[in-house]
Amino acid sequence: MKLVSICPSNTELLHFLGAAPDLIGIDDFSDWPSEVERLPRLGPDLSIDMNKLEALEPDLVLASLSVPGMEKNIEELIKRNIPHVIYDPQSLTDIQNDLLDLGKRINRLYEAERIVNWMKDEINEYMRISDSLNERKKVYFEWWPKPVFTPGKINWLTEISRLAGGMNVFEDVELASVQTTWEDVVDRKPDLIGMVWVGVKTDKMHPSHIMKREGWDILNAHQTEIVKLEESLFCRPSPRLIFGLKRLAALIHPEEYPAFLPEQEENDMKELQVIIR
Repeated sequence: MKLVSICPSNTELLHFLGAAPDLIGIDDFSDWPSEVERLPRLGPDLSIDMNKLEALEPDLVLASLSVPGMEKNIEELIKRNIPHVIYDPQSLTDIQNDLLDLGKRINRLYEAERIVNWMKDEINEYMRISDSLNERKKVYFEWWPKPVFTPGKINWLTEISRLAGGMNVFEDVELASVQTTWEDVVDRKPDLIGMVWVGVKTDKMHPSHIMKREGWDILNAHQTEIVKLEESLFCRPSPRLIFGLKRLAALIHPEEYPAFLPEQEENDMKELQVIIR
């Protein structure tokens, strides 16, 4: 099949299924795995060049609603009668279901089942450790600084927080994405601030951006820690969130959870390739 992905997380789904070689076009932000760098680029995920996409004559386009504003891509796909599938996961279970659905569509159900089983095994192991903890760290994820956006209850990061022995300080808000204020964040007194600005590389984020804000003295007295987190491991609904889970758990409970080394994702991916063969 000739496949097109117009969202980084969907590009990653295809790689986990071993179908990345079938890609003929991707959005500008898809950057993993490195092999996709050679593919034709169709524009930012919120501004896909539909004329260029249509000219590729794909058998299936993987669309997404994971970021507000992508609706116009889907409207155009429908208007042009281009075959497509839409994913809009909010949880780790949703991602597993998307993998199985995609596996059926592209004749890679066997691979999808293996990846889903791997995800479930990892989740169960981290759930076991999480359930054994006596206390949890309060975590605030900053998706955007001004205005402040953060994940609410209906998001995989709330789930990952729990599995990692933490608690999203905004898990009481029944939304996937919460627009709030810095004053509200300070009032909730997180133990850990995870800087994970969507679309911004980690080397462009600096803790000083937060430390300059009014009220930081209160959090500093609370001994709040600031860490920079990789968008690719925390903001994209693909199985790579499992590596984000491992990184967060090792960060906030280093004595209870396994260590997470920088090369672990690459090593685990090699093992996964053996599993799905």
